[in-house]
This record gives sequence, structure tokens and C-alpha cells, in this order.
Amino acid sequence: MLHRIPVEQSGVRGKLMADAVQTCVHCGFCLPTCPTYQVLGEEADSPRGRIVLMKQVLEGDLAPEEAAPHLDRCLGCLACETYCPSGVPYSQLLSPYRDLQREKSNQRPSLARWMALQTLPFPWRFRWALRLGKIAKKWNLWTPAALQPMLQMIPDQLSKAPQKRQTIYRPRTTARFRVALLEGCAQRVLAPEIHQAAIDVLVRNGVEVHVPAEQGCCGALAWHIGDGKTAQQQAAKNLKAFEGKFDAIVSTAAGCGSAMHEYPVLFEGSATQNHAVDFASNTCDILTFLDRIGIEPPPALARTIRVGYHDACHLAHAQRETAAPRRLLQSIENLELVPIPDSDLCCGSAGIYNIEQPEIADSLGRSKAAAIQQSRCEMVALANIGCQMQIARHLQQESNVLPVLHVVQILAAAYEGRPLL
Repeated sequence: MLHRIPVEQSGVRGKLMADAVQTCVHCGFCLPTCPTYQVLGEEADSPRGRIVLMKQVLEGDLAPEEAAPHLDRCLGCLACETYCPSGVPYSQLLSPYRDLQREKSNQRPSLARWMALQTLPFPWRFRWALRLGKIAKKWNLWTPAALQPMLQMIPDQLSKAPQKRQTIYRPRTTARFRVALLEGCAQRVLAPEIHQAAIDVLVRNGVEVHVPAEQGCCGALAWHIGDGKTAQQQAAKNLKAFEGKFDAIVSTAAGCGSAMHEYPVLFEGSATQNHAVDFASNTCDILTFLDRIGIEPPPALARTIRVGYHDACHLAHAQRETAAPRRLLQSIENLELVPIPDSDLCCGSAGIYNIEQPEIADSLGRSKAAAIQQSRCEMVALANIGCQMQIARHLQQESNVLPVLHVVQILAAAYEGRPLL
């Protein structure tokens, strides 16, 4: 697509954005793959439409506030990248654009966005926020309308705060590999058992696991809403915390892993960029790593269980990983893997999207729950905490309470001989 974007006046990522716009040939193959286009049916709420809007703003032909509603409705799921025949790097346009416009406008974040930024990246704050939210929800206390979607998302039961963790976990025999493991922020509060299951499975397969105590938020939340400064600060902390010789830096949350792969874009044009490139090249999802090294086949399940696998957007599209989770699940005898229709269509979670765009998120959540019911599975497997919370909530609303587990939780249970149902 031809453009008149003034690259030099468009920030350090100006060329990345201009190149992404230029790669688009306006073919429209992205439209049927876009969740918001499926829900809203508007060209401006499709990847192609949004690229045109961002192009017009960058060229100075459109006011940013006119484009903002359509761009705010983008989930950032990157399904468009998977299906684009021209290879448009949409992620190298959307987040840099959001960061550039935030810098120019200096606009204060909404109450819901500010609250999320002040709590989600900090586990102890997030835990207290959930406790207070549960009280407000239980007693129907007055809450600002902007925060009502947050209350609806609070799970009925909160996991207990984990004990102080070790920083190194070693296998009983000589280690085959050595990895560093990202703990995650929201996951540490909402489902700490995923982290423990990951350690158990890795150690079982001869992997020495390091959990750097100095690590923090990966920066995904801040970066994807356009707060590049905060995201850089958070990412820089991890670049330092994960220094050392590791066979891989692994994440159990697809959203976090995707964000760490974006560190080169985040640090574009800075002295840290080369470090960020090396870090990203050594980062992978835990399921990719387990599939790569080959795992010890788990014992057979006591009976056949039908399991449906949901493709988290930031694993399937951002990291282009769809095969490894399925191969790992199929390594468990008596686990029958059944297809979920449109398994790679976004469930509507997408960071804080279900807080800021609750109507669209609910529509996508209901569609995902219906697809899961159509598969007739007895359990849902996935690889992202946001998806896990969103899907479990919508299944519950449909009175279909299925177990929704991370793949490593299923593997850990199979190794230990624990019943899955």
C-alpha cells in the first residue's frame, strides 16, 4: 500500500510502522479471520480497515480521536498475521502506533485502565484488589460503572497465596537441560498451581529450573495499551533478571511469551535492542520447549477422557505454535483429543480487553463456550491464564462446568496418577 508517512517524525519505530503499512495489499483475506469483524461486521473494525485508519492518522489526514474507537476495539489477537498472504507484521504497527499516540496526546488513562496497570503487574496488590472486589461483589456495594466488568470477572474461589518459592529446582539425575522460568503476574494469583505443575513436569523430564527472584511483569499489559515507557522499564528488569546461560527462557502464559518476543520492537533504536534480540531468540513457550526436548510418556489414564484443545491467540498466532500442545496431549494414553470448532478464534480475553470492551468480549466468550459444547469434550486444555479465566466463566454461565486446565497441569496429573475428572 502506497503511503506518505513521515518516518522521521513518527518516532523511533516510524520505519517499522511504515513498512507494515506498505506490505499490506488491501486484499481482504484478514477480514473473515478477525474476531471483531465477525462480531461487528464493519470494515473499520477489521485489520485492513484499521491499517488504513492508522495510515491516515500517521499521514496527518485523519484526527487520532476519529480512529481511536476502532483501534481500541482491536484485540491484538494477530489472527490476521497468520492468514495474511503478504505477511503484514501487524504487531509492529499496532502497539508502536498506540505508544506514539499516547505520547503525543499525553491523555490520562481511563479509571479501569489505571486500576489494571496499578494492580495486575503486582501480585500482592492484585490479590488484595481481588479480595476487596469479592467483598464489593458479595454485598452489592456501590462501584463505579467503569469497574463493574472487573467485578464480574472475579472468580468465586481464589487460590491460596503460594509459599515462598525456591529459585532452583534440580532433577534427581544429571540435568539434560537448564532453563529459566517466568512466573507471570496474574497467573501467580489466579492459578499458582500452573507454575508448580510446570516445574514438576520440567524436573520430571531432566530439566534444571531456575526461577529468578528479581523477575517481574513481562510488560505485556503496558505495551499492548500503548504505554511503551512503562513496558520498557518492566522488560529491562527481566533482561537483567534472566541473564545467564540457559537452554531456554520459558513461559507458561502465551500472552507473556508473546510480549517477550516483542522486546526487539519495544527497544527499537535503543542501546538495549541487541540484548532484547538475543533474549527474544532464546524465549519460548513451555509447551514448545517440552515438545522440542521430547518428554517421558506419561502413564495411561484410568479411562478414556475426551479433551478439547483451545488455541490461545498469542501462542497460535503470535508465536505460531499449534502442533506442540496437541502432540504433548496425544502422548497421554487414553486421552482422546477432540477438535473444537474455530479453536484459534479469540475467546475475548486479550489482557484487559474484557474490562474495556465487555460487550464484544462477552459475545466472543459465548461463541467460544458454544464451540466447546459442540465438541462434546469432557475437559478443555489450553496454554494461557487469560483464556482459562474467560472460558471457565462463560462455560459456567452456560451451566456447563467443565474442567479448564493448562496443558502442563494435565501432564503433571498424568505423571502423578491423579484423576483428571
